[in-house]
Amino acid sequence: MKKILFSVLAACVVSTSILTTTSCNEDETYAEQKDKEKKAIGQFLEDNDFVGKITPITEEQFYAQDSMTDLSKNEFVRFNDDGIYMQIVRKGNGPSMVELAKERKDSTVTRPLICKFLEYDIEGADTTYSIIYLSSINDKMLCTYSHYGRSYTASFTEGIMQSAYGSTVPKGWLKPLDYIRLTKVAGEEAKVRLIVPHSSGTSNASGYVLPFYYEITYQIPPNY
Repeated sequence: MKKILFSVLAACVVSTSILTTTSCNEDETYAEQKDKEKKAIGQFLEDNDFVGKITPITEEQFYAQDSMTDLSKNEFVRFNDDGIYMQIVRKGNGPSMVELAKERKDSTVTRPLICKFLEYDIEGADTTYSIIYLSSINDKMLCTYSHYGRSYTASFTEGIMQSAYGSTVPKGWLKPLDYIRLTKVAGEEAKVRLIVPHSSGTSNASGYVLPFYYEITYQIPPNY
């Protein structure tokens, strides 16, 4: 019953978003939509209701800080290859996916992950989903890391993201996996904040050139 309810709610929200976006963007070129997205992200960096004014830092500074962001300065690292901004709120305990592959000397390593998240439409100035503080609700994914290609693939197996956008996990959600650690212990799980441009977002985001802000936690299921 819960799964059916998720599907109904997700369909309603996504349908509303698509209708609204289509009416606003039908006369805009892709270049104009990207310019609009860039301005929306710039404004979000300066003023938002979630973390306040953001201090962007370069990848070089991020790596010099042992791949961490300074929370006291509200730092977000901007990645040059995809334009994603990331803040590591809590790095987590345990090994990373990369370390697991090296330790086991495996070409690939696969882990189930449970996630809690908040999703915010930056251009629409609206929270679309928020389960990050709900203890009884999780999204679930199955994630594989390829050691040779240094790449990730993942599918949602249960939850709101799957119901709303399908099984494909957006690239933006996979970006933090190079930098966080995975644990089974609740309260010690990794937590990040992301600004995800449309090109690394969900099917809805990429189709309508929409940037989204996320807060996400990552944890290995306690019973795994």
